Amino acid sequence: MSVSLKQIRYFVAAAEAGRIGQAAVALNVSQSAVTAAIQQLEALLGTRLLERTPSGVTVTLEGSRFLSQGRHILAAVAEAVHSPHVSGDAITGKVRVGVTYTVAGYFLPRHQMRFQANFPGVTIELFEAPRDVLEQALADGVLDIAVLLVSNLRDEARIASEILTRSPRRLWLAPGHPLTSAERVRLADIAQHPYVMLTVDEAKHTAMRYWSAADLEPRTIFRTSSVEAVRSMVAGGMGITVLSELIYRPWSLEGQRIETRIIEDEVPSMDVGLAWSREAELGSATEAFRNFLRFAVTGVGAGRAGAAGEGAGPARKPSVFQMSPSV
Repeated sequence: MSVSLKQIRYFVAAAEAGRIGQAAVALNVSQSAVTAAIQQLEALLGTRLLERTPSGVTVTLEGSRFLSQGRHILAAVAEAVHSPHVSGDAITGKVRVGVTYTVAGYFLPRHQMRFQANFPGVTIELFEAPRDVLEQALADGVLDIAVLLVSNLRDEARIASEILTRSPRRLWLAPGHPLTSAERVRLADIAQHPYVMLTVDEAKHTAMRYWSAADLEPRTIFRTSSVEAVRSMVAGGMGITVLSELIYRPWSLEGQRIETRIIEDEVPSMDVGLAWSREAELGSATEAFRNFLRFAVTGVGAGRAGAAGEGAGPARKPSVFQMSPSV
């Protein structure tokens, strides 16, 4: 018996959800089907990928490694199924892409590598900068498009955007922390414990918005722009934090475990997406890049991606990506 796409898909869904039942609902299958598929996958690989806990499942060290590969496999298959009818070889040009820190480190590289393999005639020039700098560069025509946290965008009058993926925020904590005994926690519970505050990519500003909305304030013991510093401090039991699933990894650099818990209160997701000037007419290379990310991340093409500010710019050229009616 060989590894199947279904087994990989069910494992990735369970690992990302942290609960077999929640993954089953998302996949529209029974909980026993998800469990059986993961057990078969573990037997084929000869290693345990998930550990069962009273509050759900957590990814093992081996599972974390396989999770990354599984995501790549599923994305590659999705791209093959939704392949463009026009060859990528026909598209040439340069795309000036702005990225923020989080996007550059945790989202874009795997998609960019596949894009460049599919569109060898397109050159990607990357520029990393804070969100406000990227917005101004888009408005000034210095950049063609940006991949950033669109949930932080401010200049919606000049900048159009669309969401590619929403990453929920969870409580991160060490396995022995008192709050691990609960499957779900509230901000009021979190506020009772030492807190490590990430500041990069406006994380502190975003966090304080939902803390203030709850009329609470975290007991911040340390502020840092380093995600790895936060990870190490949380895994070492020095404090807890609230961060998105996009940057979550179950292990620190020192090999210590990090767990997550769902937050009962209304905490906004971290939304990664595309942004471009409303006044700009996107070239064919930029259109190809934008549509490729739509396929790679959301599985939908032009006109079907979840958008904010969509349709306010000039009329677009026909896309090289054509969707079949069955998609």
